[in-house]
Amino acid sequence: MTTSRVKRSPRKAKKVQERSSGFQGWNTTDADELERRRWRGLTDIGAIENLEPEHPYFGNFRVHSTSGATYEVEIRSLILRENSCGCPDWRVNGLGTCKHIEGVLEALRRKGKRAFAAAGRAGSPRLEIFPAVDGSSAVHVRGPRDRNTVDAVITRYCTAAGLLAGDTLTTLPALRSELDGLHPGTVRFSRQLESRMEEERRRRRRVEDRDRFLADVEDGSATIDILHHPLLPYQVDGMLHLAFGERALLADEMGLGKTVQAIAACELLRRLRGISRVLVVLPASLKAEWEDQIARFTDLSVTVVSGPRPERLRLYATKTFFTLVNYEQVLIDRHDINRIVGADVVILDEAQRIKNWQTKTAQAVKELRSPYAFVLTGTPLENRIDEVYSIVQYLDPRLLGPLFRFNRDFYVLDERGRPIDYKNLAELRARLEPVMLRRRKDDVEDQLPGRTVDTFYVAMTEEQRLRYADYETPASRLIALAQRRPLRKEEFDRLQQLLACMRMICDTPYILDPTCRVSPKLDELENVLAELLAEPDRKIIVFSEWERMLGLVRELASELGVEFAWHTGSVPQDKRRIEIRRFKSDPACRLFLSTDSGSVGLNLQVASAVVNMDLPWNPAKLEQRIARAWRKYQTRAVTVINLVCEDSIEHRIQHILVQKQGLADGVLDGRGDIEALKMPSGRAAMVERLAALLHKPEPVLPSPPLDSGRRFATEIVGRLSDAVLLIERYRRDEGGETMVVVMEGAPAELNEERQRLAEAAAQIGIASIEIVGRSAWDAVRRLQSVGIVRLIEAGDVLHRSPVLDEATMPEDQAGRTRNRQVAMSWLDQAERKLRMATLLADGGFAEESLPSLGQVASLAIRGLAVVVDPHLEPTLAETIPEAELTELTAVRAHLPPGCIADLALIGGIGNGAIDIDASRAAAQGLLATARAAAERNWAA
Repeated sequence: MTTSRVKRSPRKAKKVQERSSGFQGWNTTDADELERRRWRGLTDIGAIENLEPEHPYFGNFRVHSTSGATYEVEIRSLILRENSCGCPDWRVNGLGTCKHIEGVLEALRRKGKRAFAAAGRAGSPRLEIFPAVDGSSAVHVRGPRDRNTVDAVITRYCTAAGLLAGDTLTTLPALRSELDGLHPGTVRFSRQLESRMEEERRRRRRVEDRDRFLADVEDGSATIDILHHPLLPYQVDGMLHLAFGERALLADEMGLGKTVQAIAACELLRRLRGISRVLVVLPASLKAEWEDQIARFTDLSVTVVSGPRPERLRLYATKTFFTLVNYEQVLIDRHDINRIVGADVVILDEAQRIKNWQTKTAQAVKELRSPYAFVLTGTPLENRIDEVYSIVQYLDPRLLGPLFRFNRDFYVLDERGRPIDYKNLAELRARLEPVMLRRRKDDVEDQLPGRTVDTFYVAMTEEQRLRYADYETPASRLIALAQRRPLRKEEFDRLQQLLACMRMICDTPYILDPTCRVSPKLDELENVLAELLAEPDRKIIVFSEWERMLGLVRELASELGVEFAWHTGSVPQDKRRIEIRRFKSDPACRLFLSTDSGSVGLNLQVASAVVNMDLPWNPAKLEQRIARAWRKYQTRAVTVINLVCEDSIEHRIQHILVQKQGLADGVLDGRGDIEALKMPSGRAAMVERLAALLHKPEPVLPSPPLDSGRRFATEIVGRLSDAVLLIERYRRDEGGETMVVVMEGAPAELNEERQRLAEAAAQIGIASIEIVGRSAWDAVRRLQSVGIVRLIEAGDVLHRSPVLDEATMPEDQAGRTRNRQVAMSWLDQAERKLRMATLLADGGFAEESLPSLGQVASLAIRGLAVVVDPHLEPTLAETIPEAELTELTAVRAHLPPGCIADLALIGGIGNGAIDIDASRAAAQGLLATARAAAERNWAA
């Protein structure tokens, strides 16, 4: 059976077929963008509430997006794009609409097309006063057709085109005042007006405040010298640009001091506007650099945020001026940071981290809220111009408009909407001018010192830390021993070797172990070279004390496609000369890679940058390196960059270098306060310096007020450290005090110290002071113990060293106290070796983890042995094989039978098909047993 159909014109299908194929890449028109928002208004909108039921079409609506965000929409026209919304897209896009507005319009249209069309023709019944959709300060005034009640007012305040006349900041309040008496349903001022007017007020205030401040500086009532060290003239300009720009970009070339300019701007705002919280977002490797710079230039407090979440939350709440966080922490904690810190200023350092607007990090950073924002980067534009768009978007989203218009205005796009060239770059620079200040070194060459120094701090990886600890622990033991007695030659040589190995690990474990090429410094060097080599005529010298580290740099240069010259002690002299000539004369040869063999005698003024991969012990050697480029006939300022391993011996070498350089500056060059220089002398001073290299100084806690005698005793201990064993004070019947100081040292040293202390003691009312050597004090105590000598009781014991107590203990107890420290050190090393083995095994390097498991067993057995046998010397326990140690009666008594089998199992690692997991479990069990036995022994 056939049926006939009435043929209809295929209008809908035809419409689909004729529709545009959609957006092609970045090549969109305003009509395309409007269509995109209409579509999203259909698909991305949830609930819509009418906040003014009495105005069914032309009212205020609350719109809930499917993303969870809520915004308020004002509908004042159903035909023209004059509506407004509180969302970011409406504020930026300049289209006069957004998906929220389109969603409301679609919802109103669905109520009935005829009613919607009629309402559109009639227009809003209220006088509508609202901001221009293009982001300017213009204000539109639109009224109903029958507006006799307000015509007289409108005529006085508006132009014929319906724009508010005159200065908006003056005219708008006057208009509002005149219209206040009308019925509330007659006039509607847009909610967006106040924020737009506030922006205009802030813009004008910035200009007025800067002019006023400079006038105050001119007449002497204000100063620009607000830091501990004066700024260069161009740095003053940078400080003013940031402070009075409020949300500004400082894009100075590397080495011009962006950090100090930002610190100065914050200090200026603190003085002028009372700001109290500054959040600095930066790469983790720069935290130490910022901390040092803040301490050097100001007295302002600083908190470095680190650790697990509870610790971070506590640090955010610390009432400090500067809070330093890295970009990864912002990604996780941005909501907590906004809520807890409530920063007045947010500083983004190395802000190229947010150059890609699509990344989660960039999106998280742009959620940070603050009235002031400083963006610092020497490379705001590295690959594409939309990188600078992303950076500026954080400061002022409207400055460069929406991304679709930015791409259209400044890129040449092919037929598929892909960028193939730039255009209108002069206009782009003009658009950036209100927020960006950019200086190159040649722009301020006449203001620059002969050289600028930047120090970049680099954090160790976990693998580095484990290997570093392997050398740090025995070095600490030797230094502790040196604080009690002079080291033997072989002990001192061993200490030097350990310290050298720690310095090598700071660069890379590869120097000591060719199988481990981990080097965060190499990662940082890649960033440094990218910035330095961006200057076409820049040549760079890279120094490292170790040729293996330099070998990694050579490989990096090859990967980057950069030609280099190679200068090390292993290169023959004639070949060295060829390499030097090539670096000097070949424009393509940009790098000179050298060990310290090239730090003396070479004239390499063709280079204008020196990168030190590591710091030498001696400042003279450091100066020799720099002097290859920074020397006579150098025509340009030289940039010096030091890469320093954070929280390491290298980090603390810096302070020794500063002290040594201070002496050289004062004596040789007449710089600084030479009277303030102190001369460290003697074994105690050397040991103190070595101890300082291994450990961070403990924070100084507030202490109760001291009387003059106690204060004097504290100063003695602070200066002489562990050399002081006992300080006692005796009060004399005739008045005054006698102080007895027992200390270690040679007779000549004791006599010198007695004279020095006697002069100081007399000035604070101490009648006499006696210095007694350790051997003499021990002799007096022995005579006292047999009744030959009777000593009166001291009035006060002002200091007593645990070392002195150890000498008076029973031999067995003294042995346990001495051995406990060594055993704990070995057990801690075993823990680290176990973590290293676990890391390697879990990372797919099971076979490589086996030697570390064997070391866990060895260290655990040795630690247990010296704990349970107080007569066993640690040095002996270090040489006895594990199998023999387990046969010692005292050790076997603490080991269950299973542990002996475990030890045998681990000892066989690498000799056959041993089960990795079983071996790791055995090592864990053995270490746990050793710790438990040690704790029981100590408790007993």
